[in-house]
Amino acid sequence: MFPDKQKFIVFSLLCIGFLSYSGFLYSHLPVSNPVFSVSQSTGKSLWQKHNCTACHQIYGLGGYLGPDLTNEYSLRGPTLIHIFLQTGNTTMPNYHLSESEIQELTDYLKCVDQTGKSDPRKFTINANGTINQ
Repeated sequence: MFPDKQKFIVFSLLCIGFLSYSGFLYSHLPVSNPVFSVSQSTGKSLWQKHNCTACHQIYGLGGYLGPDLTNEYSLRGPTLIHIFLQTGNTTMPNYHLSESEIQELTDYLKCVDQTGKSDPRKFTINANGTINQ
């Protein structure tokens, strides 16, 4: 087998490589904290409270029963979104949301629509694991 000195050298090199790469990744994070309005934050909370991702996707992540809602605001408009949230349909239940809750969810979907495109097949994966749209 290998002498203990060689094992120690290989182990040391692996640790240094791991720590260097981890430091590089965490020092170059492209994350910026978006500033949500109160209405958008409340809409996001409602989205989570009603578990909308069980049926719908945002940015390609979520369920497949309903449509991907990432860009629905620009595709369908706020009026159609308001109608669906108010009445539901055969597959989407009516959650009996108040007018303010409907407006907050619509504001959240507008914010999501402005932040990117949803088709993950068109994303470019960078060497550090981040993506470009």
